[in-house]
Amino acid sequence: MTDELAWETLDSRISYTCEGFDIVTDTVRFPNGEEAAFDYLSEGESVVVLPFTADGDVVVIEQWRQAVGRVNWAIPAGGMESEDATPEDCVARELEEETGYRPGSVEHLTTVEPTNGFADAVFHYFVARDCEPTGEQDLDYNEDIRVETTRFDALVDAAREDELRDGRSMLGVLYFALFRSDGRGQN
Repeated sequence: MTDELAWETLDSRISYTCEGFDIVTDTVRFPNGEEAAFDYLSEGESVVVLPFTADGDVVVIEQWRQAVGRVNWAIPAGGMESEDATPEDCVARELEEETGYRPGSVEHLTTVEPTNGFADAVFHYFVARDCEPTGEQDLDYNEDIRVETTRFDALVDAAREDELRDGRSMLGVLYFALFRSDGRGQN
């Protein structure tokens, strides 16, 4: 049974494509019978990783973000690729590519649709534990990433002080602090 609020998609086409996302234009019929075009950003599924070392520190990255014109402090994240059978597989690949760390264990935290009013993005959040610096970074041509470690409470403080500006990271850190930890990154 279809919900009475559902829109009917009459046609769908890619209006613009680039590396990383597409802009899709759907022709839709609203519940009242009117038709219109609806554009949205399509980028697929991604993982966001809160990676803890065996010592309890968090592996974080600093990366230039052109859209906002600054270096961004964040936890690692990236899109699923064809070789990733599951989001958990993507966690290990993305973490090593971006940071040179490999996870010991991986646990799912939550899954969100962060901007479902204008994008089909899905973010799968994970905590990775016992991360070890055993690999090398394997960055894409357009990635320049500095890797460091910090205390979990420093990330929470940065969120509180409006210094953790990356939305994916903010949600991951605060979700973990609120629902999964004792405030120091421990379950």
